[in-house]
Amino acid sequence: MRPADLTGPDAGERGEDLALRVPDPQLIPEAGPRHDQPERGPVTNLPIPRYVSMKASKGNARRGPSRTHKIDWVYVRKDQPLEITAEFGHWRRVRDHEGLGGWVHYSLLSGVRTVLVEADEIPLHSRANDGAPLVAKLQRGVVAKLGDCSLEWCRLSVSGYKGWAHKAGLWGVDADEVRD
Repeated sequence: MRPADLTGPDAGERGEDLALRVPDPQLIPEAGPRHDQPERGPVTNLPIPRYVSMKASKGNARRGPSRTHKIDWVYVRKDQPLEITAEFGHWRRVRDHEGLGGWVHYSLLSGVRTVLVEADEIPLHSRANDGAPLVAKLQRGVVAKLGDCSLEWCRLSVSGYKGWAHKAGLWGVDADEVRD
C-alpha cells in the first residue's frame, strides 16, 4: 500500500476533508494479550503467569526445557511456592520468591497453592480482622497452604494451625487476587 495523495488536483474538487484521519483507538484491535485477560499457556491453556508448588522434595531447574540442559538450581523444599512464567511441552519455566529459577518438568509441580512468609513475622488470626484472637505467629520462611483470599486477607493452614493473615507479607499470591 502507498499513502493517499492529499494534494492531488481533484482532492479539493470532491469536497474531501484534507485533514489526516486517525482511527478511534478503541476500535483498533490490540496486538498481543488484552490487559483485562491474562496470557494463556500454549500447552495447558492456563493463565501465565500463575502460582504452583513443588510436589517433589527435590527438583532440578534447568537452563532450557529438556534433560540435556545444564542444571542451574535444585529445589529441595516440598510445597515451595513457584511462579510459572512459560510453558514448553512437558516443561514449565518457574521462578521463586527471589526471582531465581529455570525449567522444571511438570511432573515435579502441583496445582496446590502455597505461600511463603516474607515478612519477619505475620500474625495468624482466627478471623479476617486485626482485632480477632491470635492463633499463631508465622516467622519469615514459613510455607503455608493457601485457602480463600479477599483483597487484604488470606486463609492459611500450617502445622495444624488455621487462620487468616494479611496478604501483604506473603509471596505466592497476587495483591489483587481473590479466592473462594
